[in-house]
Amino acid sequence: MTGSRRFDRAHRSAAAALFAILAGGAPLLPADRAAAGGGPVARIVIADGQFSLGGHRIWINGANTPWHLWNDFGGRFDAAWWDAHFRALHEAGINATRVWISCSGDVGVNIDADGMVSGATPEYWRDLDRLFAIAAEHRIFVQATLMSFDNFKDNHAHHRQWRRWLASDRAIDSYVDTILVPLLARYGQSPWLWSIDLMNEPEWVFENAECGRLPWERLQAYFARAARAIHRHSAVLVTIGMAMPKDASDTAARSRGNQISDRALQASLNDPGARLDFTTTHYYDWNGPIWGVAPYVTPGAYGLPADKPAVIGEITARGSAGHTPAQDYEAAFAHGWQGVMAWSSNGVDKFGDLTAFAPATRAFRDRHPELVRPDGS
Repeated sequence: MTGSRRFDRAHRSAAAALFAILAGGAPLLPADRAAAGGGPVARIVIADGQFSLGGHRIWINGANTPWHLWNDFGGRFDAAWWDAHFRALHEAGINATRVWISCSGDVGVNIDADGMVSGATPEYWRDLDRLFAIAAEHRIFVQATLMSFDNFKDNHAHHRQWRRWLASDRAIDSYVDTILVPLLARYGQSPWLWSIDLMNEPEWVFENAECGRLPWERLQAYFARAARAIHRHSAVLVTIGMAMPKDASDTAARSRGNQISDRALQASLNDPGARLDFTTTHYYDWNGPIWGVAPYVTPGAYGLPADKPAVIGEITARGSAGHTPAQDYEAAFAHGWQGVMAWSSNGVDKFGDLTAFAPATRAFRDRHPELVRPDGS
C-alpha cells in the first residue's frame, strides 16, 4: 500500500472517530487509538539539538490555545469549538499549540484539604480524549501544560490545598501516581502529545505574595518527580514554561541561578530521569531591556544554557515592539531558536489572537514547508 493511501485510510478513520465524539457517541475511543488514527507513526524527538520527526527536522511553527472557557477539561469543554479552532490553526500553517489541561486545579482534579490527590474525574478524561482526537484529525501537536502559578494564587478556590500539596513529597507523589502516570498511560503513545510543560511560569510562585512565595526547593521536588515519571513511562518531551531567563540561567543578567538545570533537579531527586529535554522561555516587551529581544538574539545570548534546544513558548500575537509577528518568527528561526508559540490563538487577553499572527505562520509555512510539515501533510 502506498504512503498516500495509508494516510487517506488513517485520516478517514480519525475523522470517523472524531465525528462519533462530537456527536456524543459512546464509548469513546482510547486516546492512543484515536490519536494514532491520524498518524504519523513517528513522534517528535530531539536530534542534534533540534526537533526531528521521522528523521527530518521539524520547527515549531506554533501557538498557544491555553483555554477556551478556563479549566475546560472536566468543566465546560466545548468539543465543537475546539474542533473548529484546531481546523483554523492547521489552515494557518500552525503545527503545534500549547494547551493548559488544568488552569488552576479547581476543576477535574480531586485534591483534599491536605493536598493529597486521588485522581481526576471521569469528565476530565472524557474531555482530554476528545481533545486528542481533534488534534489527530487536524494534525496539531499538543504541548500539555499540567498546571500554572494560578494553582497557588490566592484568588483561586483550592490555592491552600495546592500550597500544601507542594510542601509534601508524599502529596506530590500522589499527583504523579494518580494524574500524571494515568495521563501517560492514556496518551503517552500518541504522537500528538509531543511535550509536557510541567508548570506555567513557576517564578511567580517563588516571587509573588499572592502565590505563596514558596521555595524553589519545593518546586524542584515536583519538577524532578514529574520529569522522572514522564521519562520512565513515555518518550514525551519535558519542559517548563519559564517567564524569563532569571531562574533558568547561570549567566543571564539578574540571574538567581539555573533552578531547572539537570544539576538542580537531580540534587532534589537522584535519578537521571529528573531532567528537562528542552528549555522554554516566554518573551514580552518588559523582558527586552533586561535580556534583549529574544527572537533577535541567540538563545545563548539571551542567557539560556547551550545544552538543550530552546523555544520561545509565549510571545505577543501582535509582535514584539517595533516588529511584525512574521519578523519575529523568521528572526527566531535565523537565531537558532527551535520554535515560536504566539500568545494566544483565541485572544484570551489583550495580546491579540490568530488574526494577528496567522499571516506570520502561513508565511513561515510557505517559506519552509519541509520544516513545518516534514511528513508532507
